[in-house]
Amino acid sequence: MTHELLTIGRISVDIYPNDIGVDLEDVSSFGKYLGGSPSNVAVAAARHGRRTGVITRTGDDAFGKYLHRELHKFGVDDSFVTPVAAYPTAVTFCAIKPATDEFPLYFYGRTPTAPDLQIHADELDLDAIRDAGIFWSTVTGLCQEPSRTAHLAAHQARPRTELKDGQFTILDLDYRPMFWNSEEEARAEVAKILPHVTVAIGNDKECAVAVGEGTPDEQADRLLDAGVEIAVVKLGPEGVMAKTRTERVVSAPVPVQTLNGLGAGDSFGGAFVHGLLSGWPLSEVLDYANASGAIVASRLSCADAMPTPHEVNALLAERGRPIPGASANAAAAPVTEGAVR
Repeated sequence: MTHELLTIGRISVDIYPNDIGVDLEDVSSFGKYLGGSPSNVAVAAARHGRRTGVITRTGDDAFGKYLHRELHKFGVDDSFVTPVAAYPTAVTFCAIKPATDEFPLYFYGRTPTAPDLQIHADELDLDAIRDAGIFWSTVTGLCQEPSRTAHLAAHQARPRTELKDGQFTILDLDYRPMFWNSEEEARAEVAKILPHVTVAIGNDKECAVAVGEGTPDEQADRLLDAGVEIAVVKLGPEGVMAKTRTERVVSAPVPVQTLNGLGAGDSFGGAFVHGLLSGWPLSEVLDYANASGAIVASRLSCADAMPTPHEVNALLAERGRPIPGASANAAAAPVTEGAVR
């Protein structure tokens, strides 16, 4: 199987409250879901019809079996997901307080390490990594050995100069301070990976960790100077910007009633992958990914909430934005009253 998207890194069981708007100590019941950013991205891309797989590790336990079952349910290849007997499957709790825009995360089973940080370089199927249409990794996967060396080996097996047309290597700048000793340590590890990356995606804080403080344009330019071909900087309430050496595109926010903002970035990532593989113009890729992220922000869970192309296109149409791949006439249709551009 040649994967259109192959991701590497974190996986967990997400435990989300059924009680909305209260602190974790006041929650009376929970639901469990597949979680972990790169795994969620694989699910999101699979929902858009892409052949996806993940390289990760679980515990040799009931939660590990559950995660395999969920990957199968979503159509994600789990051939490279194996158990680590020494550590339990990681579990992540969160509280959901949309009224105050608070979604605090509580990580369990990650001290001193987690199974998904026990990926060893000599275990990697380098041919599968080399052949994948898109290879996706995150900065979190660089926080600890042996995962750090495995990530570097994966990228070194996929030189940027040897990628074929339509192939991309994406680094999610996903910086989580609780997994690192310092920002400086993270920046040093990111610097080792950037020479192998064609697309980098992050918010202003994540970009600052990767390439230093500055305006979004300055940060994007530094990523481009490092050899990245597409720098994507999330602008918060102002939307998201993508920049290449010849083009700068901004996609305005797609307003929705936010319920849980935790999975929006992963949904954005999976949809962005779908758009790149489809060969759409960068502006359409960005709008499609933006709308996909907005849909998940309006729902409770992450993996289970990932939208289908029909749902994303329906939201774009409702907001008066062009539908990717539609005819020029359809794309030029008048904007409906009150729509957001």
